[in-house]
Amino acid sequence: MEQGSAGIKIGKCSWVLAVGVALLIGCQPSAPASPTATSLPPALTSVTVPVPTPRPTRDPSTRPVITADNAGQVVELMELQGHTAPLFDVACSPDGQTLASSSFDGTVRLWSLPTGQEVVTIKHEPEATGLAFSPDGALLASAGTDGVIVLLDVDTLAERAALEDHAWGIYGVVFSPDGTLLASGGVDEAVHLWDIATGAEQAVLEGHGNDIHGLGFSPDGKLLASASTDKSVRLWDVETGTQVAVLQGHVAEVNGVRFGPAGDVLASCSGGVVESHTVRLWDVETGTQLAVLGGHTDAVFGIAFNPAGDVLASRSGDGTVRLWDVQSGAELAVLQGPRGFSTGVVFSPDGRLLFAGFGDGTLRIWGAD
Repeated sequence: MEQGSAGIKIGKCSWVLAVGVALLIGCQPSAPASPTATSLPPALTSVTVPVPTPRPTRDPSTRPVITADNAGQVVELMELQGHTAPLFDVACSPDGQTLASSSFDGTVRLWSLPTGQEVVTIKHEPEATGLAFSPDGALLASAGTDGVIVLLDVDTLAERAALEDHAWGIYGVVFSPDGTLLASGGVDEAVHLWDIATGAEQAVLEGHGNDIHGLGFSPDGKLLASASTDKSVRLWDVETGTQVAVLQGHVAEVNGVRFGPAGDVLASCSGGVVESHTVRLWDVETGTQLAVLGGHTDAVFGIAFNPAGDVLASRSGDGTVRLWDVQSGAELAVLQGPRGFSTGVVFSPDGRLLFAGFGDGTLRIWGAD
């Protein structure tokens, strides 16, 4: 590891510290530090950190949890600027103190919550894609179009491992609920399972006939769902690696998949042709389609359940994030942003905030009023 006055180069990733590691590990300064020009080693690139606008005028911990009852009162609180190309993914740490974003600009950025101050920029070139925090918050998995997954220690910024068996680019990564496994999928049409303790590849699950865009573990860790351009969602037994179900109904590529927090409902999203811009809900036990949620006017790239499981958020290329009542299928709210690609949408662990990335490179934060 090479360290300079303002940056660190670790393995395949270059890091530029924007404020200080204290923010990353949860220590809150009295006021955000202003970025200053610093002489950096040749391997690093100077980063100008913008001040996010607007800053929230109310402590997020005092805001109500977003539910089906108050989703209509969700308002935008903040816009975070810094990325210079469309965002790919967004992840929130389990303690709710750090937000991570990946972009086609070849960077992953970490932001301190609730201030929205950018903390560090990680180079993952040529393009950074899937992101995931481990359940204990100790690791951040960053995938890229280079086919490499980098596991980073969140506290020290040290690279723990580089997982390199994908032949092509990777779209999605997700940790198992107990943190012992990481699943990844991408252009090579297979789901890869990795042992986090050793960094070894544990299994390769084959069955899809095209790119894999999304992955999700069931809350008990026994099932893994995968979403593919082949228009299917497949369920896998994690212990045996066998395929246990194929869910069909989407008429175009499936871009994302998520289990509800109770594990009995699965959501998937798709897009590609007009009639395919939908979110679908499935009964996990029977594989029966429960509902088709329509309203988006462009492909739906990402979905997320709130912690209570009564609200589903969907992120579309039409520039909107839509909130849905999981029980009734009713549309509860439409949150407007710039048009363009991004899979990134996630609730904070306490359910009080909603985060989404957009095609103009911004991150937006919402909360119930």
